[in-house]
Amino acid sequence: MAIKPLHGIRVLDLTNVLAGPFACHQLAHMGADVIKVEARHTGDLARQLGADHELNKAMMGVSFLAQNPGKRSLTLNLKHPKGKEALRRLVRTADVLVENYRPGVMQRLELGYEDLLKENPKLIYCAISGFGQDGPLRDLPAYDQIIQGMSGVMSITGTSENAPYRVGYPMADTIGGITAAFAVASALADRNRTGGVFIDVSMLEAVMATMGWAVSNHLIAGREPKPLGNDNVTASPSGTFRTGDGLLNIAANKQEQFEAVCAVLSHPEWATDVRFAERQGRLQNRAALKALIEEGLSSKSANDWWQLFNEVGVPAGPVYTVPQALGHPQIAERGMVETFKNAPGVGRDIRVVRTGFKLNGEAPTVDTPPPLLGEHTGAILVELGYSDSEIQAHIEEKVV
Repeated sequence: MAIKPLHGIRVLDLTNVLAGPFACHQLAHMGADVIKVEARHTGDLARQLGADHELNKAMMGVSFLAQNPGKRSLTLNLKHPKGKEALRRLVRTADVLVENYRPGVMQRLELGYEDLLKENPKLIYCAISGFGQDGPLRDLPAYDQIIQGMSGVMSITGTSENAPYRVGYPMADTIGGITAAFAVASALADRNRTGGVFIDVSMLEAVMATMGWAVSNHLIAGREPKPLGNDNVTASPSGTFRTGDGLLNIAANKQEQFEAVCAVLSHPEWATDVRFAERQGRLQNRAALKALIEEGLSSKSANDWWQLFNEVGVPAGPVYTVPQALGHPQIAERGMVETFKNAPGVGRDIRVVRTGFKLNGEAPTVDTPPPLLGEHTGAILVELGYSDSEIQAHIEEKVV
């Protein structure tokens, strides 16, 4: 039987696009009842984003589909007094609220943390923003690429010739979402908690927290991080190498691993070469060592070499495309990808990734596909005690 650690926990997802939806995506897979509170007509902007234009027009964009399985959708006009009251009533039933508005927006709506604590004194309120709830930049808008640039990530991505370079997926949004999910789960796990918790997630700080080695080299050793392309800053030979066919990553971070590389390539003399014999020498002579290794690798393909290296304890692997990675049995056979048959609003099967872990050997999953905009509005309002006539009045007054 699947483990659902957050079974019975209700999460209100008032977020848009990626960081917040990704956080609540993780919580939904842990068994939480996630109610996605969306704007009337427009909903989450991610509904209009993705590589399939027809799905964007249908308000079921791929970007939305990827982060919202297992959630229920409720539309509310939070500027309408009756919309505010509906949210307050919903908060009374909830354990967690997650939002990623700019700081101050929820307070102006009279729906901020202090306001909602009056409805639910034990509410866990998680606010995700680009820069945090205070500080000189708190009011500025921030998207993933802005954070990548301002965190220093872009300055150390790429090579000296083409840096700064952005990471090829929205890593700042994703790290912000993972950070928020971790913080929420931690607050829920506090057995001694008697009151509410306000969680302030800064995407900028969340990203910088993951840059520990790079940041610490500056803070402790006084060395400013530089872009090294595909080379490992701490070891050589450790990086990406050309082979006779395809690119190969090799991570020979230990002395014995370097010596094993020399043996596999039939050049044991490299291990005693004054330039390469010691770790620091290999770092200082990285280019020369790489040239020699690539010459040796030219006789076979990346697919041949990576198996030979792994057999002698040297971590190595080919550089895959996304389709190649998804098609590999290591991913395809471990339940990482979930299929929803004939998903509503899509008209065909969709495949999305789950979480990156298993519980007691099972990949966490959700029971329902991504929701249509407002698909569960009526049912949720009934749960909250609204009568059929009240719901109809809400529709007519453009509350829902």
